[in-house]
Amino acid sequence: MANTVRPRRSVLYMPGSNARAMDKGKGLPADGLILDLEDAVAPDAKLEARKLVVAAIAGGGYGRRELFVRVNGLNTPWGHGDLLASATSGADAVLLPKVDSADTVRQADAILRAAGAPEDLALWCMLETPMGLLNVREIAGACGRLGGFVMGTSDLAKDLHCAHTRDRLPMITSLGLALLAARAYGLAILDGVYLDLNDDDGFYLACRQGVELGFDGKTLIHPKTIEAANRAFAPSEAEIAFARRIIEAHAQAIAAGKGVVVVDGRLIENLHVEAARRLVALATAISDL
Repeated sequence: MANTVRPRRSVLYMPGSNARAMDKGKGLPADGLILDLEDAVAPDAKLEARKLVVAAIAGGGYGRRELFVRVNGLNTPWGHGDLLASATSGADAVLLPKVDSADTVRQADAILRAAGAPEDLALWCMLETPMGLLNVREIAGACGRLGGFVMGTSDLAKDLHCAHTRDRLPMITSLGLALLAARAYGLAILDGVYLDLNDDDGFYLACRQGVELGFDGKTLIHPKTIEAANRAFAPSEAEIAFARRIIEAHAQAIAAGKGVVVVDGRLIENLHVEAARRLVALATAISDL
């Protein structure tokens, strides 16, 4: 599934069993919401949570926020039913947890299709296991409905037996593999959550690292972090202005029969113009949102 330029700076997890929280989500400045039926919901509340999530989406009021439904795994008693309920719920995407193989993606896609899911219902995958990261290339090309990846760094650190440090050096190989596969197959990709809500400096550093690595945005566990993520993953005014100068100067160079141009001492080629156009398109999409 081809991804248009869409703001995904901040995507907040919300428990599907909490109708009040999901209603509050309508007024939060997050670019997206993950209505969670998996980890955030106790086993005896999962069936009721499914009904609440479907009702919340049907009720509308979320504006242009991207709505994900994180379902339970297909190896659980609830996964198949979650997919059936999500197929025609009106959500933008279904998020599969702990995806280890391309077969899991294809199985979920088949269930969605049989349930009458529209073609524009995207399928996203959580990458949170060593096996999932080893198979990430095959997962990325599993089906045309695939829209993107979400890093599950907490579960990944547990399975790797590694430290969850500020610089995330123990996980950098896994993050890199996921980013490579996402970009090779034209998919979006969101960074994992930051667990310490009292560590504002650490959260800022995590966001900056995510931007530098190339993530589209960050998944969040609390509304208090939305504004900081939005700032970190949005292009600055200076970056937007420079991108516009690149586009204009390159157009003038092409009109004059030149293939390259120098802007502020920097040699500008087609690849820089493509990046500049994407940045301007993202800034415009953020403004529209």
